[in-house]
Amino acid sequence: MCGIVGIISHRQVTPLLIDGLKRLEYRGYDSAGVATLIDGRIERRRAKGKIVNLEAKIAETPLPGTVGIGHTRWATHGMPNETNAHPHATKHVAVVHNGIIENYRELRDELKALGHVFESETDTEVVVHLISQKIEEGADPQTAVAQSLKRLKGAFALAIIFAGREDLIIGARKGSPLAVGFGENEMFLGSDALALAPLTQRLMYLEEGDYAVLSHTDAKVFDADDKPVQRQIVLSATSGAMIGKGGYRHFMLKEIYEQPQVIGDTLNTMINQDTNTITLPNVPFDLKDVPRLTIVACGTSYYAGLVGKYWIESVARVPVDIDVASEFRYRAPVMEKGGVSLFISQSGETADTLAALRYCKDQGQKIVSIVNVAESTMARESDCVLRTLAGPEIGVASTKAFTTQLTLLACFAIALGRAKGSLSKEEEARLSHALVEVPSRAAEVLNNDDAISKIAQTLFVDSRDVLYLGRGSNFPIALEGALKLKEISYIHAEGYAAGEMKHGPIALIDETVPVVVVAPSDSLFDKTVSNMQEVLARGGKVVFFGDAEGMASVKDRSAAAIVLPKVDPFVAPILYAIPVQLLAYHTAVAKGTDVDQPRNLAKSVTVE
Repeated sequence: MCGIVGIISHRQVTPLLIDGLKRLEYRGYDSAGVATLIDGRIERRRAKGKIVNLEAKIAETPLPGTVGIGHTRWATHGMPNETNAHPHATKHVAVVHNGIIENYRELRDELKALGHVFESETDTEVVVHLISQKIEEGADPQTAVAQSLKRLKGAFALAIIFAGREDLIIGARKGSPLAVGFGENEMFLGSDALALAPLTQRLMYLEEGDYAVLSHTDAKVFDADDKPVQRQIVLSATSGAMIGKGGYRHFMLKEIYEQPQVIGDTLNTMINQDTNTITLPNVPFDLKDVPRLTIVACGTSYYAGLVGKYWIESVARVPVDIDVASEFRYRAPVMEKGGVSLFISQSGETADTLAALRYCKDQGQKIVSIVNVAESTMARESDCVLRTLAGPEIGVASTKAFTTQLTLLACFAIALGRAKGSLSKEEEARLSHALVEVPSRAAEVLNNDDAISKIAQTLFVDSRDVLYLGRGSNFPIALEGALKLKEISYIHAEGYAAGEMKHGPIALIDETVPVVVVAPSDSLFDKTVSNMQEVLARGGKVVFFGDAEGMASVKDRSAAAIVLPKVDPFVAPILYAIPVQLLAYHTAVAKGTDVDQPRNLAKSVTVE
């Protein structure tokens, strides 16, 4: 969600700030702004909407300066407009903020009583006035920030500049990520390594409660008790050249087409080349001792976890509890002694998932995380990290991160099954071989792109409602397909377990409602086809995704059908995720929506 860039330099920073903000566009935003110092005064340019609007304002009224901060805002408190856009400022200080200040009403009332006048509806503006009040009382900038941070409740990443101080930026974090970048006689702040990628690869990630005081050449870090601390400087693997569209119309389509490669790359990290078996690297505990597994995630990652539950229980015979993180963290669940909790997040910064991780850690659980960002907070706070090698995912609607998450969950199920003794060597070899074939089969699925585009244009673009049906481990793929369609085409869609149709959703079926059926030829195929017949009997238009073996019995009765490669049912969810992604993509393109940055959505959800 919101993005932060801060730079202290000897060169003009506004073009660098704008470039950094553009690299954060994928996070989702609805306004943007920058602030610099001009002859010691704080000057701002802000705009509603896309960064191009901000650039137009800066072209009209240039913004020089060698120290500055920039922000892309995803609205929480107050409408998305210029007044509510960051940076917020007084004559003393300017601030950009990711997160939510939970006690802002109390602080706002207190500061109003002291004579402060507020311009915006945001929670962030209290931070500006709180620091300004301390400065007016005689505090130096660092002391003013340190004292103010102690008054804030909630989550925040902050970047702060001060009038008359071209040699100073202060950054702080609690709950929301913030990184310090080291350059040559210049320093940087960023909420995302990608924002700083063209500027530096040397990063230091602030830990919970830290604040950093940046000069042109160094960063001094202090913990929540104002004690100086040392934080490790790491080399980021993120490249500034990694975010181009590569000739594709949208990032989302590029990322869909990258899936055969990134699934293979992720899979290769799990294969022991000596034994040709699936092996989880660097697991600091014995898998055979795992009595129970808890999976926690949000959104698309949650649907990956649902597939993982099917796999782990059927292959490893280990009981699995699964919950959405926003519910899990508030019901104080009882955790079994010696259990393992597995967290799934593309960014590794999802606020609800991170809070759930910390709860489980406090309960004595062993922590495993599946993340796409090696330097993320979740990765740093886990006992074991399984990293998806998806590379930067710029499209807000997740595609390649999802299928690489599934790949790792399949590997986890096999490794756990072997450790628990629930898999014979023959079964393990069969499942491992099926996984190894996935990248090439995924490439075959992409050959259906044009056919799926035609289906989208003829059956979906004018629809108001769409249903997705699946069974077993493909039920979550129905859920994910519906989510993708909702996210980027704004068509109402729901996913259902096919057998549940007769318990309510069948009332929605008529000739105007397309029904997508996800049905590889597995042990549940005949039952799924029976549910499909119920749809056909009521005039529903069926779009069928299945393999050649199953297609013979349904093709003539479907409004459209796509033949997918025949694969082992174990890996079918990974393959069948791709056509539902393409269907959502082409429907959105036909409707003319903003595919890569759909309205109201954010990529990295770092607030509740």
